[in-house]
Amino acid sequence: MSAEATANIHPSEELNRFREEWKEEVRRKKSVAQAQASSLKAADTALPQQSASEATTKDKSPEIPRVAAHPTQGCFSHAPRVTDTTSAPLGPKLQRAVEVYRRAVLCEQQSNLDEALELYRIAFRMDPNVDRAYHKIEAQSYINANAPIIQQSPHSTSGPKGTSINEVTQGLKSLDIHSVVVPAIESGDAVPQGSLASIMAEWPHELQFLPEDERQPVQLQKLPVEVLLVALRKLDTTALERFALVSRKARVLTLDMSIWRQFVEATYKPPQLRDLKELDGLSHSYQGDHRRLYIEQPRVRLDGVYIAICHYTRSGVSENAWFHPIHMVQYHRFLRFYPDGQVISLLSLAEPKDIIPILKPTLHVKGLSIGSWRLSGTTVHIESLIDPRPGCVNRHAFRMTLELRSRPLGRWNRLNFLAYDSVNIESGEVSPVPLKHDRGFHFSKVRSYS
Repeated sequence: MSAEATANIHPSEELNRFREEWKEEVRRKKSVAQAQASSLKAADTALPQQSASEATTKDKSPEIPRVAAHPTQGCFSHAPRVTDTTSAPLGPKLQRAVEVYRRAVLCEQQSNLDEALELYRIAFRMDPNVDRAYHKIEAQSYINANAPIIQQSPHSTSGPKGTSINEVTQGLKSLDIHSVVVPAIESGDAVPQGSLASIMAEWPHELQFLPEDERQPVQLQKLPVEVLLVALRKLDTTALERFALVSRKARVLTLDMSIWRQFVEATYKPPQLRDLKELDGLSHSYQGDHRRLYIEQPRVRLDGVYIAICHYTRSGVSENAWFHPIHMVQYHRFLRFYPDGQVISLLSLAEPKDIIPILKPTLHVKGLSIGSWRLSGTTVHIESLIDPRPGCVNRHAFRMTLELRSRPLGRWNRLNFLAYDSVNIESGEVSPVPLKHDRGFHFSKVRSYS
């Protein structure tokens, strides 16, 4: 009987002991959560009181120091980046989240990573965009601290408040890497933009050629900038960009506007453009950056040939009924453009290495046609393609409509067929030519063509 009583009582006592331990753990977790909530509430109430006290006089209580505009420590710290230049006020909840985020950054800089990680989690739970708001506030405070103090007369109608807002707006725009403009170099007024400008903005003003061996002198450093620019104007674009990879000073020198202006003026003229007046509008749209104009503005490449490799299959003849040969035929289309508006089209079975050295208007072979071309936007119009061989009677002329595009490696090095028509010279009737086997053209640079 005693054994049965012991067996019945033992599980009950163990269950009661487990229940008490569980209740104690719940009470302990609840007390910790209440302590965290009370600390956050104290921080929230301290924020508006601190703002009110700063409006009248400095608070005597120790203030949490602000993080520098460009923190250099911590895996969570970032320099202030601004992509939104609006000055809309933050809501109370977001302000509290920013304050917690600022405390987290401070703890991280003091190497209190566990506390910083916990505060980061709390801040992001309060608002998922707290990091953007924090960087925006830090950038505004950085601009206000470094903005020049503009004194106004007491009789001025516009108060200093409006002036400071304009300065903050301009400063925020200057912090955006996509709108950074590097000042002009001494020898020209080139204005690089985009990613190149953001990189060059961090370079020092005094640049020079440095030797690979410090014990050896650099003779290039002794040449004046004017002499270097004269030498650089003798290079083509490829050699110029290779020289720019030498050093920072070489890159700055190759951005001289006079160098790239001569490339632009030599390239962008009819038939690349409708008329020469259009070039002034292009220069204004690119803000005087002739290098970017030369790279980004569509143009037909004249320093090489466009080649299309085409294939088709045909059935062969066999004496064996169990064997049916299929032949793959490969042929090439060549397009060579000239700056005077003339274009050569050649359809040949020969390899490019045999055709490129002899592809000239004086070449008289079957499959060669000569016509005219013009560029409109990214559309290349080739018209009046006829056989130039003496004694050949041309009853039809051909015309092509091609789309100028860029491949990943290079610019404006691909031509895709949009239309290919045959035009009756006497009646003017247009008949489309099927493009079943034809493919797009790929550009190949030819050194002798340059």
